[in-house]
Amino acid sequence: MNFPNPFYRWRPHPWHGLEVGANTPEVVNAFVEITSFDTIKYEVDKKTGYMRVDRPQRSSSLPPSLYGFIPRTYCGDRVGALSEDTKLGDGDPLDICVLSERPIDRSEVILEARVVGGLHMIDEGEADDKIISVLSNDQYYKDVNNITDIPEVLIERLRHYFATYKMIPGKKVDVSVEKVYGREEAFKVIEASMEDYDEMFGN
Repeated sequence: MNFPNPFYRWRPHPWHGLEVGANTPEVVNAFVEITSFDTIKYEVDKKTGYMRVDRPQRSSSLPPSLYGFIPRTYCGDRVGALSEDTKLGDGDPLDICVLSERPIDRSEVILEARVVGGLHMIDEGEADDKIISVLSNDQYYKDVNNITDIPEVLIERLRHYFATYKMIPGKKVDVSVEKVYGREEAFKVIEASMEDYDEMFGN
């Protein structure tokens, strides 16, 4: 039997085994962990690559977009150095939000995302940026090129979600969304996270 090249005999790890994308930093691959319908916080288990239940969401707000990460990225010293509020990255792959007009109700999917900006979030003293993007072949968003092209109310929903999604009764949550930035700064964050990944894990 002739197999396609490359052919994976086993499922590749979503973080380490998938490609970051052919046209980075403008267009990247995104691995989706959470959809807009999820009331459970899911995340990829770093050791096995399987999806893990992190926690039920305490807040009643649902994610305003698809949410996941960019493969082969890592938020380390270079990502932290871009922040005015900390010098530490959070040690995770770079998070990404993907806007799509048509509802996508499945997680563990890979898609191409066109980067338009980001949110600079500080979580317990560490940079935890959220790249904002649109589904690359979504005709509804074809004229969206920068964060200013997205309605303010949608950006506000994203800010509110990330400012509250870790709320636990009786526990102080040290999370703040410091600023919203455009595509050029988002490109710098993505490139820094790719360099951090190469330093941490190698090519």
